Parts: sequence; C-alpha cells; structure tokens
Amino acid sequence: MINQVVVRIVAERIINEGINPKTNEVYQLDDVTNIEYRSSGRRLYINEYRRNLRFI
Repeated sequence: MINQVVVRIVAERIINEGINPKTNEVYQLDDVTNIEYRSSGRRLYINEYRRNLRFI
C-alpha cells in the first residue's frame, strides 16, 4: 500500500528542487528506489508540472 502523503512530499521536493536528506543533493525521481512510489511520484509530478504550465 502506498502512502500518498509520502508521495506528495517526494513530488513536492522534486518540483521545488528540494534537498534529498540521504544524499544532500537536489532530489531527483531516480532517488526513489521503490517502484510503486516512483510510479506514483512520477504521475503526481507530471500532473503538477502540467497544472503549473497552464498558469504561466
């Protein structure tokens, strides 16, 4: 079962170029090792990115 709160936090860190606490570098989707979380994060990231493009 995927925790949507975790997915949202990860997606927000990726979108806002936040720091990954494990690597101390900019968070990237490839940093997510769990395939289910990566897929969910990718979907959320893409949807958020598209939503932001509409308002530019």
